[in-house]
Amino acid sequence: MPDAPASTPAGSKKKKAKKASKGGGGGSNVFDQFSQKQVAEFKEGFQFMDRDKDGIVGRGDIRATADDVGVSINDAQIDQMLADCPASINFTQLMNMFGTRQQGGATDEDDVIVAAFNAFADENGQIDCDNIKVGLMTYGDKYTDADMKNFFGLVPIENGKMPAKYISDMLTGKLKTEDD
Repeated sequence: MPDAPASTPAGSKKKKAKKASKGGGGGSNVFDQFSQKQVAEFKEGFQFMDRDKDGIVGRGDIRATADDVGVSINDAQIDQMLADCPASINFTQLMNMFGTRQQGGATDEDDVIVAAFNAFADENGQIDCDNIKVGLMTYGDKYTDADMKNFFGLVPIENGKMPAKYISDMLTGKLKTEDD
């Protein structure tokens, strides 16, 4: 008699496994690696970068986006960005790239912070205050005017620019103060 009940749950598990694999809800789905909020933010970023609204981020889209946010970028850097993806960069490919990088160990929040601020830095490691303000007030968890005033009060600013390394060190706890 114990054999009959044991076969019922096993049969149920097989059906559930089949349903999960058909629906693509298994662990291999790149979207499962991120929260709904993160996916929504990536989608917002993708839509911002897709300037010609063709569903693909290409050379012209990257150039226009970099120009719009005040990031100096050369053709070789654009070529490298495009070469990082094995296919045309649609939203799913972009998510796959993020997922691959996350699996490859780029999940250290400090590294992400440093990379984010360095993306705004010019060749001298300086960030234009107006450009970073637009980015922080427009995308992701949007900063308010009060947040920006507080942020700018924490960093040394000279000629409308601030050092990316100082900001990264401050946010990652590596900033050396007089108390250290």
